[in-house]
Amino acid sequence: MSDPIIELVNLTKRYPGYTAVDNLNLTINRGEIFGLLGPNGAGKSTTILMMLGLTEPTSGRVSVCGFNSTREPIAVKQRTGYLPEDVGFYEDYTGLENLVYTACLNGFSREEARLKAEGVLKRVGLWEAATKKAGKYSRGMRQRLGLADVLIKDPEVIILDEPTLGIDPRGVQDLLKLIHSLSREEGLTVLLSSHHLHQVQEICDRVGLFVSGKLLAHGNIETLSQTLFSNEPFVIEARVSSRDTADKLVNSLYQIDGVLRVTADGNKLDVGSARDASAEIARAIVESGADLTYLLKKEYGLDDIYDHYFREKVESYA
Repeated sequence: MSDPIIELVNLTKRYPGYTAVDNLNLTINRGEIFGLLGPNGAGKSTTILMMLGLTEPTSGRVSVCGFNSTREPIAVKQRTGYLPEDVGFYEDYTGLENLVYTACLNGFSREEARLKAEGVLKRVGLWEAATKKAGKYSRGMRQRLGLADVLIKDPEVIILDEPTLGIDPRGVQDLLKLIHSLSREEGLTVLLSSHHLHQVQEICDRVGLFVSGKLLAHGNIETLSQTLFSNEPFVIEARVSSRDTADKLVNSLYQIDGVLRVTADGNKLDVGSARDASAEIARAIVESGADLTYLLKKEYGLDDIYDHYFREKVESYA
């Protein structure tokens, strides 16, 4: 059952001669990891600022945790943690001291703040660097410290704006795993803004495709791919022992329910289908007496979706 925690209704932000966000409608449910995917300048950061009550919409409304971000921005900020693209810390303070300071600003006593800071440092894997000055932290460590800073007030929602920029591949993987585990173990709602397709696909439950201020589509990868490739949502590739064998199998594979297209190229068969017919295809090849040497069901990913929605449609929104 859905439990909306972020709701954007006809949300629009205009500047003189420029529309940054154009009639955006979106609902994000409690406990969900939602990826806002789009190129730089698409309007992702402006949308986030409106969610946080840091800039007012031209029209429409946004609510977070049941509060109107425009009329009740303090209530929203109390329940939301925000990790911007570049996190600022007191460079001469240690990681622990920075977090204690943040906790005190959020109303914790000095003793409570220290206990809280120690706890979140352990959660994000920075306990060993707790007494190291923040100015000496690597980019990946700073992002972990930023995540700890976000978590210090026990938010219901965390918003991450390009959190992996400038981090090495190993650091990216570690940070994404940490974000995923925090959401699953603690029921946190996560909004992840990024233009990195693979990273978004790796941890997000749903994605929204955003370009030129417009939300072109949203849903999980499977739903988006089935909608986009509805004429041929499943593609199965098979290899057999010889070209002659492949040619002979074409007609028999067409008899399988749901098969829309069969092409033979050398010893390779490419089968387009309206459903997942990979088991029937494998069975038909084997029962024909042919040697099946390889079978792969292609799954459309965000790169394919990007090709359709961005590279084919972006010009119509430019």
